[in-house]
Amino acid sequence: MSHLERARARLRRLSPVQAYELQEAGRARLVDVRMPDHRRAQGELPGAIVIDLTILPWRLDPTFAWRIPEAVDWSHPWVLVCRHGYSSSLAAAALQEMGLHNATDVVGGFEAWAAAGLPVHTGPADVRD
Repeated sequence: MSHLERARARLRRLSPVQAYELQEAGRARLVDVRMPDHRRAQGELPGAIVIDLTILPWRLDPTFAWRIPEAVDWSHPWVLVCRHGYSSSLAAAALQEMGLHNATDVVGGFEAWAAAGLPVHTGPADVRD
């Protein structure tokens, strides 16, 4: 079994529609981890927080002084979105390992989101450096 398969085995991955419905109901927060050039070319996810993968763990750690304001407890549901759904799976599994047990990702990433006809906009994005 590959590292990606092991990571995904621990996740309850969401379809783009499921992720959108949870976000709209206020029951989960989307985190866009795509690279800036991909976001410029493909569009932004309305309501998503943009966090670079290199700083993601400490920005979502509820005990860290430099966390984002939304990172208030270990049970918060974070839904990660990358371009295709590969790096987001690995990142969500890493977040679970650190204690964020409700972290997951979107099957197929942004490309599946757009293919499902879900909302996309041209900006601005809520980038958290």
